Amino acid sequence: MAEEKKRTRRANGESAIYYGKDERWHARVPMGYKDDGTPYRRHLTRPTRKELVDEVRKLEKQRDEGSAQQPGKPWTVDKWLWHWVENIAKPTVSENTYDGYEVAVRVHLVPGVGKHRIDRLEPEHLESLYRRMQKSGSKAGTAHQAHRTIRTALGEAARRGHVAKNAAALAKPPRMEEAEDEVEPYSLDEVQSLLIEVNKRRNSARWMLALALGLRQGETLGLRWSDVDLDNEYLKLRRNRLRPRYEHGCPEASPCGRKAGYCPSRKQVRRETKNTKSRAGRRAVPLPGPLVAMLRAHAEVQARERKTAGNLWTESDYVFTRALGGPLSPNTDYHDWKRLLADAQVRDGRLHDARHTAATVLMLLGVPARVIDQIMGWEPGTSARMRARYLHVPDAMLKDVARKIADAIWGPAAPAVDKNQDNES
Repeated sequence: MAEEKKRTRRANGESAIYYGKDERWHARVPMGYKDDGTPYRRHLTRPTRKELVDEVRKLEKQRDEGSAQQPGKPWTVDKWLWHWVENIAKPTVSENTYDGYEVAVRVHLVPGVGKHRIDRLEPEHLESLYRRMQKSGSKAGTAHQAHRTIRTALGEAARRGHVAKNAAALAKPPRMEEAEDEVEPYSLDEVQSLLIEVNKRRNSARWMLALALGLRQGETLGLRWSDVDLDNEYLKLRRNRLRPRYEHGCPEASPCGRKAGYCPSRKQVRRETKNTKSRAGRRAVPLPGPLVAMLRAHAEVQARERKTAGNLWTESDYVFTRALGGPLSPNTDYHDWKRLLADAQVRDGRLHDARHTAATVLMLLGVPARVIDQIMGWEPGTSARMRARYLHVPDAMLKDVARKIADAIWGPAAPAVDKNQDNES
C-alpha cells in the first residue's frame, strides 16, 4: 500500500497520480500549452484513487476530443460575443452579414444573456431570452436571427475548446408563423398601375427592372453602364451596392452632436459595392424591348443632367444616380419605392415583393424553370426550394386547373342554357 501511494515518474504528456500529505489522492493532467508557450496542467483531487482515476480519464478524453476548457479566466457571453463578432467574424464574412451579427449581439444577446459564463450557459437561458424578446414586441424572425448568431458564435467557441457544448445548438427557437413570411405578389393590373406612375418619375427604368426581371435592390443600384449591352438587349449582373456606413469627420474638440450619418463632415468607411459572391448571382439577364427603350431614354436624360450640373456632377459609371451624379443610397431608394406605391394607389409592400411578382409573371408566361433560375440568380442546389418560395399560383390558374380536373374525371360540363331563350321557344 505504501508503494501505491508514492509518486511515480511518468513519460511526458502522461498524467501524474499521487497520494498527498493531506491524505487525499491528487493528479496533474497535462492539457497543452498556455499562450506564452508554458505547459498547462490541471490539478484534480479526490478522496479515493478509483474516483480520481475516473475523473482523470474523463478529463483526458475531453482534452483529446478538444472539448476541455482552456486555461485562463473563463469567457463571459458578453466578452466572447464581442471578441467573436469583431475579431473572428468581421474579417471573414460580408459587410451585410457582419451588420446582422453586430445588431443581434448589441441589441439582444449581450443585454439578455451577456453576464453568463459561456461554459455555464444553458439552452433554457436562451429560450427564456427568445420569449422575452417576443413579449417586448420582437417578431419571431428577429429572435431567429439572434438564435442563428449565438449558435454560430458558440460553435466557434466549442471548436476552440472554450466550451464543451454549444447551448444554442440545443435551444429551440420560437416557431415561425407562416403569415409572418407570407407574400402576395402584385397582380398584372397593379403592375400596370405602377407602370403608369413610374413613367412620370426620374430613374423610371430602375423600378421596371425590379417588377419585370426581379432584380434585387443591391444588384440594380450596383449596375454600371459597362454592364449593359442595349444593342444585344441584355445586361450582366456582377456586383451589389452596399449600404453606406459613416464615421464622424468633425473635430473631436467641436463635435457636431449628430449621428455619424448626419455629420456635415461625415466620412464613408465602407466600399460602395462588392462582387456577387455566388456563380449563379453573376449572370446575364435578357432585356425586353420596352425596357431597352426605357434605358436608352434614361441614358439621354442622364447625359442632360450631367451637362446641366457641370462641375457639381459626381462622375461615376452607375446606371442609376442621384440628381447630381454618384450612386443612389439604398435607404433613399427604399423611400422612393414607398412613395411610388402611394402615388400609384397600390397596396403597401416590401421592395422585395417586386421580386416575387417578377418570378410569378415568368411562371405565368410559361418560361422554363431553368431560365427562371438564371434570371432570378438562384443556385442549382437551392433552385427548387426558391421556386417553391417565390412562385405564387394565382386564383385564376387554380380555377383553370380545377376545371381541367373536372373535365378529366366527370367529363366536360354541358353548356349553360339561356333561360330567356328557353321561355321564348
